[in-house]
Formats: sequence, C-alpha cells, structure tokens
Amino acid sequence: MTENHFLKTIFNEDNFKPEDFELILSQYKRLEVKRNDFLIDYDTTANFYYFLESGFARSYVIDLEGNDITTKFFSSSDIVIDWHSYFMKTKCREHFQAISNCVVWKISFDNFMKLFSIEAFREVGRTRLVNGFFELKNHSVSIIADAAKDRYLYLLKTKPDIIQNVPLKQIATYLGITDTSLSRIRKEISDNK
Repeated sequence: MTENHFLKTIFNEDNFKPEDFELILSQYKRLEVKRNDFLIDYDTTANFYYFLESGFARSYVIDLEGNDITTKFFSSSDIVIDWHSYFMKTKCREHFQAISNCVVWKISFDNFMKLFSIEAFREVGRTRLVNGFFELKNHSVSIIADAAKDRYLYLLKTKPDIIQNVPLKQIATYLGITDTSLSRIRKEISDNK
C-alpha cells in the first residue's frame, strides 16, 4: 500500500495488526464519481458505503410539496452512508448525490462483514455511528430551537468548506429557511464586519 493512502487518515495504522490493516485497505475500492451522480438513490437498498476523499456530496429528500430538502452535507473524510438501509437492508428514503466531482472509497456489505471481526475496525465504525447520531440530533434540535442566523453561523464555523463550495439554495434548505432569508442573513453578517 502506498505510504500516503487516503484511508490511513480514517484508520490509524498504529491501532491495527499489520495484516489486519492491509486486509482493511484491500477491501475498499477507489471510485471517481461525477457531479450529480448518485452514490445511493432513493428507493434502492444501500449495498455500499463510501469514505469521501475529495469533493462534496449531500443527502436530500423530496417533501410532500415536491421541494428538494437537503438533510446532510458530506466533505473530505466523511462517511457517506444510509445506516438503516446498509445494515437493515431496507429501501433508502433519501437521495445521496455528488455535488461536485468526488473521489470515494467504497466497501460492500459483504466485505464490511469480513472486517467486522477486527476489534479496532468495529471501534472506528462505532465512533462514526455515534458521532453521526449526535450531529443529526444537534441539527434536529437546532432547527427547532435556534434562530436561522445562529444555525448559519454554526455551519459557517464548523463546516466553512460547505459554505464556500455548495449552492446556497441547498444550504438554505438544510438550514430550514428560504433562499431570500439566507441572502438577508449573509448580507447582515457582511455589513457587520
């Protein structure tokens, strides 16, 4: 394996036996995804999950009025996964789409299960699952309890790369506001600098 393999940023080599680490790296396949291509699509079963090496992706749903509502953004080192579909083999209720050209590392469910006997591998997965749950919970509460400007400022602070590289319409739907409200908030922040 090459010295600067991307997955070494995900899996700390020091936590694994050398043979386990090589097995883990061998189970992931590098894939280039074009802008607007789907990684996981609505009403399909997720057979892969992906580590995003470069680029940007998002998950979204279509609401009852036909509006496209972003539910999550993904950037470098994020895991792009529909946990429920991948593990429970249910149909996905969201679309997972590349916002830009992306490089990802994918693993099938069967290959994932081959690695599940490795304790350090399980721990990485558990940590990512817990962190994903907390991020989702914090976002859900923020949509209800925080002012729109505060939600935007939090996204700007925690994921500035999203603000700089993702269409504003998608950011607005993620924040639960209109494009017009987002423009007003951005102008207000700019005027106060």
